Amino acid sequence: MQNSFKIGTIIGIPIKIHITFLLVLPVFAFIFASNPAPFGFSDIQPVSLGYLLAFVTTLLLFVCVVLHELGHSYLAQKYGVKITDITLFLIGGVSSMEEIPRDPSQEAKMAFAGPLVSFIIGTSLLLLNFVLADTFVTFGDNVVFRIIQMLGSINIVLGIFNLLPAFPMDGGRILRAWFARKMSYIKATHTAASVGKMFALLLGFLGLVSSPWNPWLIFIAIFVYMGASGEDRSTAVTITLEKIPVKDVMSKEVISVEPSMTIDELTQFMFEKKHMGYPVMEHNTLKGIITFTDVRRVIPLERYSVLVSDLMTHNVVTIPLEATASDAFKLMSFNNIGRVLVIDEDGSVAGILSRTDLMHTMTLLNE
Repeated sequence: MQNSFKIGTIIGIPIKIHITFLLVLPVFAFIFASNPAPFGFSDIQPVSLGYLLAFVTTLLLFVCVVLHELGHSYLAQKYGVKITDITLFLIGGVSSMEEIPRDPSQEAKMAFAGPLVSFIIGTSLLLLNFVLADTFVTFGDNVVFRIIQMLGSINIVLGIFNLLPAFPMDGGRILRAWFARKMSYIKATHTAASVGKMFALLLGFLGLVSSPWNPWLIFIAIFVYMGASGEDRSTAVTITLEKIPVKDVMSKEVISVEPSMTIDELTQFMFEKKHMGYPVMEHNTLKGIITFTDVRRVIPLERYSVLVSDLMTHNVVTIPLEATASDAFKLMSFNNIGRVLVIDEDGSVAGILSRTDLMHTMTLLNE
């Protein structure tokens, strides 16, 4: 199932909407429609008009989120970093970059670019609202001015929130860049992540002791703690594996299956060989790849009639033999897969590398 849908392209960067974003749209619209003026439309009659205005405001807000991410992406492109896409999720926007620059100055500037865009948008909208409202209509009485005021205020809050010194917010990356001037990149990431975790624990504590207790603070605390832990872990893995060639950690004996094999036969084959994924080969030619996740989609009664060729993934993610284990880890993480095929210069399959192989390598290197 496709989880993201492309809606357009800006400065060469695909803009996508994740399915979780479709869940947050009605939630935000309901919040705006339920709140009173000047930060809501509960006083608007008829009620349907209030919900319409709330929905329009929500859409405009996420346009601002895209502009925030474009601030990061534009500067990243100036530094030679490739931006794969910008995706709107339940929690906001995310720019998918191939790699964060290791230059502390560049990373700090890239991280600050997003909040700066939010501050510029917010300040401009609030100033526009003040000037126009003072000139043409009593402040806040007109819904257009109310929308401008709401978007301006929220952008200021968005900019401040993203400068909090914790991953995955921009402030966490600025903090890491500051630490990286004085220590190694791994240690700088670990230190910045530790600060973020302490900040998350403080937010969670405040959420619990508030009267009444604040579920939003607790949700943000969990989000920040998980983001800090994830950044710390992924950075440690990436940098540790940078000097390890793929050919040194891959499995050279590639066990493949034929496209004519039934899923029932494949299931038995998996139990025998103890692997969770296999390349599909026919006459020494790579046709696709099939995994246990694919097999689980077929009910047991149908596994006798369904063939591997009916179920396999044709677009196989591969990596060249001269790549590093770090490259493989990034590729697996980006595509959310558990293994990649290693391809030699002549296009033949030289080996297969799984996430488990990478974790075993990390364990050996850390002992």
